[in-house]
Amino acid sequence: MMSTVHRYHHPPPLPRPSLSRREVEVLRTWFACDSKSQAGARLNVSVGTINTHLGRIRAKYSAVGRAAPTKASLVARALQDGIVDIEEL
Repeated sequence: MMSTVHRYHHPPPLPRPSLSRREVEVLRTWFACDSKSQAGARLNVSVGTINTHLGRIRAKYSAVGRAAPTKASLVARALQDGIVDIEEL
C-alpha cells in the first residue's frame, strides 16, 4: 500500500499597507470608541481629521488590493495585520 503524504499549504502573506503611527493610533482609538466624535475627543482632533485619517487608511488598503470600505472590514484588516487583538475589541 502507498501512503499518502498530506502537505499543508499556507496562503501567501497578505500585502500590508504602510500605515503611519498616527494612522494606527486613530484606527485603534476609533475601534475602542462608539463614534468618530468620541474618538476625536480622545485624540483632541475634529471628526473631520478622524475622517481624513480613515480615508487615507482605506486608500492604502485599496492600493494593496485589500479594500476596506466599512468599519467591519477595517476591523478585519486590523485583526489580520496584528494591529489589534480580538480581546481589544
